Amino acid sequence: MYLLLLIFHLQQSESQDPDALYTQRETLPSAQRAEQIWADRLAKDPKDFESAWKLARARYWLGGHAPEKSRKGYFEGGIAAGRAAVAVEPNKPEGHFWVAANMGALAESFGLRQGIKYRGEIKNELETVLKLDEPFLQGSADRALGRWYYKVPGFFGGSHRLSEQHLRESLKYNDHSTASHFFLAELYFDDGRNAEARVELHRVLDAPLDPDWAPEDGEFKEKARKLLGRSKSDD
Repeated sequence: MYLLLLIFHLQQSESQDPDALYTQRETLPSAQRAEQIWADRLAKDPKDFESAWKLARARYWLGGHAPEKSRKGYFEGGIAAGRAAVAVEPNKPEGHFWVAANMGALAESFGLRQGIKYRGEIKNELETVLKLDEPFLQGSADRALGRWYYKVPGFFGGSHRLSEQHLRESLKYNDHSTASHFFLAELYFDDGRNAEARVELHRVLDAPLDPDWAPEDGEFKEKARKLLGRSKSDD
C-alpha cells in the first residue's frame, strides 16, 4: 500500500511540474498542460520572469504542433509572453530570443504580410541576444539570424552570404546542431552547391540527439532524410 501511495504521489507531483511535462512535449497534452501552468503562474505574478519566457517557449512549440486552427494564436501568445519576460528582465536573453522565435514562426507560416510586419523586430531582438549573451542556447541567435538572412528578400536586407556566415558562426557553440546543418543544406541547394548541401544533410543524420532538444533533433533528421531523398531523385 505504501509503495502504491508513493507512486501515486510521484505521478501527481509530475503532473503539476511544467518542466517535467515540457520534456514530454512530443505528447501534445503534456505540452498544453505545461503551457497552462506557466500561463496561470504568470497571471498570478506578472513579474515571474521564468514563467514568462518558458511560456513563450511552450507556445512556440505548440504553434508548430497544435491543430492548424490554433497555431497562429499560440505564436501570437508566445510573442506576448516573450515581451512580458523582456519587461521584467530586459538585460537577459530569454525573452528577446523567444519573442523573435515566435515572430519568425509567424512570418514563415502565415505569409508575406507577417514577414514584412515582423522582419525588423525579429532582427533587432536577435541582435540584442547576441549583445547580451552570444553563446545563448548554443548559438541560437546566430542560427536564427542565418535563417532571417536566408528567408528575407534581398531588397529587404536578406543575404545568402550573411546567412551562411551566421549559420557557420552558430556551429562554434554546437558543431552537431541539426538545425544549423539543415539550414545550411537548404541554403546550399538554393545556391546550386548540391554536393555541399548533401554533406550538411548527412551531418544532420549523423548528429547525436541532444537530450534537451531530442524532439527538435528528431524532426530535423526526418526533414533531412526527405530532402536527401528528393535531391537524389532530381539528379
